[in-house]
Amino acid sequence: MSTETSPTPGRQVELIIGGMTCASCANRVERKLRKLDGVTAAVNYATERAAVSYPADLDPKRLLDQVEAAGYTAALPSDEEPAEDDSTGLRNRLLGTAALSAPVIVLAMVPAFQFYYWQWVSLLLATPVVLLGGAPFHRAAWTNLRHGTVTMDTLVSLGTLAAFFWSVYALVFGTAGVPGMTHAFEFGVAPGKASGSIYLEVAAGVTTFILAGRYFEARAKRRAGAALRALLELGAKDVAVLRDGQEQRIPVDQLAVGDHFVVRPGEKIATDGTVEEGGSAVDTSVLTGESVPVEVGPGDAVVGATVNAGGRIVVRATRIGSDTQLAQMARLVEEAQAGKAAVQRLADRISAVFVPIVIVLALATLGGWLLTGGGAAAAFTAAVAVLIIACPCALGLATPTALLVGTGRGAQLGVLIKGPEVLESTRRIDTIVLDKTGTVTTGQMSLIDVHVAEGFDERRALRLAGAAEQASEHPIARAIALGAADRAGELPEIREFGNVEGLGVRATVDGYDVAVGRSALTGELPAALRDAKEAAERAGRTAVVLACDGDVRAVFEVADAVKPSSAEAVRGLRSLGLHPVLLTGDNATVARSVAAEVGIDEVIAEVLPQDKAAAVRRLQEEGRAVAMVGDGVNDAAALAQADLGLAMGTGTDVAIEASDLTLVRGDLRAAVDAIRLSRRTFRTIKGNLFWAFAYNVAALPLAAAGLLNPMIAGAAMGLSSAFVVANSLRLRRFHPTPT
Repeated sequence: MSTETSPTPGRQVELIIGGMTCASCANRVERKLRKLDGVTAAVNYATERAAVSYPADLDPKRLLDQVEAAGYTAALPSDEEPAEDDSTGLRNRLLGTAALSAPVIVLAMVPAFQFYYWQWVSLLLATPVVLLGGAPFHRAAWTNLRHGTVTMDTLVSLGTLAAFFWSVYALVFGTAGVPGMTHAFEFGVAPGKASGSIYLEVAAGVTTFILAGRYFEARAKRRAGAALRALLELGAKDVAVLRDGQEQRIPVDQLAVGDHFVVRPGEKIATDGTVEEGGSAVDTSVLTGESVPVEVGPGDAVVGATVNAGGRIVVRATRIGSDTQLAQMARLVEEAQAGKAAVQRLADRISAVFVPIVIVLALATLGGWLLTGGGAAAAFTAAVAVLIIACPCALGLATPTALLVGTGRGAQLGVLIKGPEVLESTRRIDTIVLDKTGTVTTGQMSLIDVHVAEGFDERRALRLAGAAEQASEHPIARAIALGAADRAGELPEIREFGNVEGLGVRATVDGYDVAVGRSALTGELPAALRDAKEAAERAGRTAVVLACDGDVRAVFEVADAVKPSSAEAVRGLRSLGLHPVLLTGDNATVARSVAAEVGIDEVIAEVLPQDKAAAVRRLQEEGRAVAMVGDGVNDAAALAQADLGLAMGTGTDVAIEASDLTLVRGDLRAAVDAIRLSRRTFRTIKGNLFWAFAYNVAALPLAAAGLLNPMIAGAAMGLSSAFVVANSLRLRRFHPTPT
């Protein structure tokens, strides 16, 4: 997982952090928490959460005290109040400051509008904008200063207050307050008399632009996390439980394991369980992204939050609350969003030293302009522009917003990404190992083909064999019975059924003496059927023979059927530059047959379950970066050994736990979607970081050289954050492989 773990056995908790305004705030909280012995922490600025590992003997309240000592608020999950939309308060503050600052900016930029006492009206309008509208920045800057640190708020507060108080000084003690004074707006820095220059439009404009940036950032962060909130809200709110044979509707949180509950057509299934009565089609698209409903009947497992699209069913609850698949999915997504990719950790380290460097650069800019004779007004303007333009807000948003959107979109499509390091792994892999049974194939024996003797009807052969095999519990017999019922309709009644150990079954069906099984039971085969039987066996399939009244009439081919989507999935994996390898414990003949059907060239067959990890290791020793897709207990070690493990969600819990990516639906095309989405998310993170760095690197020299008015710098800084967030939100438009 992406969150760091404690070096000693201990506990983990997620803290809710308040008061963070930029990436350097998150770094500061991390450093403060890590000062406690045995504590490690990863703080996410976008989600405002801290994933903390701490020793078992440490009181969690000390963690809260440590965060508060750093100047921020903290709460344990149980103490958290219902989440409010932070953007509402920001919007109200923004509307107020925008209404007051707009006239100030217009008056400063258009000399024709500068009436007799315009500068004093500007002061009257700008004062509440800077002092009240900008109060969050000043408060945060003061708190950080008391704790001996500087953050983005320090830069904003310094820049706006300096511009404001310089203007007050020039109005009261200089020549700027003279009635009828006018000055033109410059996009760059123009030399002029310090005592006659005012920067009220800078103070008010920068405050408004940065508040606008914060507002749109808050809205975007909320939109980015919408997928996870939607996932958490998917579950049913109440349930019709059966008590003493009577239906009683209760809140879903009162449901207990073992309770039987009724689900009518159109209702959500309240929790994970097993169907006890009835049959239906269940719409699982909310969890798997699969649009085709799944048929269920007695004995079949169903998942909470899916929708009953067919008939009435009675379900026995097997998992409730935090143990359900929905809750586990939400937990995996939350943990992934709390993590940090290696590229973001680099950005965080840069952000931590960036603000002090910017303050030094601003002072150097001020001194440089004064020493070169540029004048106090020009020197001051350039220094303020440096302070404003350099706020590293975009750096702090680059990774978290992309992770929020990417993992949330993945959850909607049935792809669970366990952490940001997984995104980096998907970029490196060049080989993908596919376990055969349950991954490429269905994992269940199916009737593949039927060959009948000349003059004998295929439907009659299916009815006779299916009826006889229906009474047997053998997997091959069940495959023939189900296949026959599907192709030939309702099967006839049988009499005098008997099982012949190791050979097959006998029965009387429709007046025929029927034998189904090996040729030793059924007798000599005609030449055409003998050829069909040998061809089936060469292809690795099981051949079952039907005899009626002593004459062989048909040969049935039974095999673990390849999933209809597997060949398409293999083509998709190849299109991503991956070399597919089929891994199986079956014999080489069966393995090569399946591989040929789906388009795989390399086969590793007859591998014992305990040797699957060794097979993956051998591929890695050849210099390959290996991904592994599996679903069973015997795949867990191989999934853990691989550079990237993908577990089919239809598989076992241990396989899912050992993997890096979980594919909720049992369709191999989900592996293609998972890798595509992971790679695109990682590319988005890298793109965000590049533009955030490039913006600061390019803009700082321009500001220092006097080519940027501080108000323009403030608008540009807000736009850089908006660009990063908007770029991340593009991931919401990611679409799965067309079916």
